[in-house]
Amino acid sequence: MIWLIGFGGSFGAGFRFLIGNWIIKKTTTKFPYSTLIINLIGSFILGLLVNLHRAEVIADTGYFFFGIGFCGAFTTFSTFANEVVFILLEKRWRVAFLYIVLSIVLALMGASVGLIL
Repeated sequence: MIWLIGFGGSFGAGFRFLIGNWIIKKTTTKFPYSTLIINLIGSFILGLLVNLHRAEVIADTGYFFFGIGFCGAFTTFSTFANEVVFILLEKRWRVAFLYIVLSIVLALMGASVGLIL
């Protein structure tokens, strides 16, 4: 199973890089939209996968590959934390607060919607 997680993680990391760079090229602001959008998508997908796995629609192997591996590498809490620190160092308090609240609330909503579907 460890190899499924690692293989899924390599895809998740690759997709994160590609999608993150695409979003950065499409925006002109310093707000970290790429991390926010990726984490929201990943939270939704993981919620959906958890629900499908609990309902035995997908097997353990599929959950390990996509849920733990892909979503684990696709989303990133460490990047979010570092971006918040840099925003705070720039004394952009409102932007930091907005980013924190949007990230947490919307990610929870995405995971919830994924679980419900």
